[in-house]
Amino acid sequence: MKYRAFKLVSVFSLALLFITGCSTTPPSRPDDLCSIFQEKDSWYTDAHRVHQRYGVPINVAMAIMAQESGFRADAQPPMRWFLFIPYGRGSSAYGYPQAQDPVWNEYKEQSGSIFSSRSDFGDSLDFIGWYMTKTKRLNGISFSDAYNQYLNYHEGWNGFRKKTYRSKDWLIKVARKVSSRSQMYKRQLLKCNLY
Repeated sequence: MKYRAFKLVSVFSLALLFITGCSTTPPSRPDDLCSIFQEKDSWYTDAHRVHQRYGVPINVAMAIMAQESGFRADAQPPMRWFLFIPYGRGSSAYGYPQAQDPVWNEYKEQSGSIFSSRSDFGDSLDFIGWYMTKTKRLNGISFSDAYNQYLNYHEGWNGFRKKTYRSKDWLIKVARKVSSRSQMYKRQLLKCNLY
C-alpha cells in the first residue's frame, strides 16, 4: 500500500515537473512574433493586457524581453569564478526581464504585488510596461522609441540622464539591435492571424 502511494506521488510529481518545464521553455522561433504567440498563446493574452494597462507597444516590450533573457524564465548573469571557486554573479538580475532586486522591489510596491515573480511571463512583461511608463514620464522617451527605451532599461533612469551609455559602444550596438527587432516584430504583428 505504501509503495503504491509512493508510486502515485512520484508519477504526479514527474507530471507536474514536465508541465512546469514545458511552460517555461523559450519559444522555438524567437525571431517570429506570430510564431511566439501561436506557440505560447497565453503570452499573447499577457502582452495584450500589458498594452491595455500601460499603452506600451507589444513589439517594443517583447523586443526588450528578447534581448534581456532570450525568453528564458530562469535567466541570470553567469557565475563569476576565481580559479575554480565560484564567488557570485555579476548582479541580482533574474528571470524574463533581467530585473535587479532594487527595481523589482520598487515595481512590486508601486504596480505589481507581493506575489509577482520574475520567472512568470505575465508579471515580467507587466514590469517592462511599468518601466517603460516611468521612462516616458521621467525622461520623456516615447513608447515607440525602442532604442532609447532600451538604453534607459539597461542604464537606469539616472544613468540615461548622465549619458553613461556614450562610453559603451557595445551597448549602443545592442540598443540598435533591440530597435531593429522591435520594427521586425511590429511588421510581423500586423500580419499575425491571432484569434
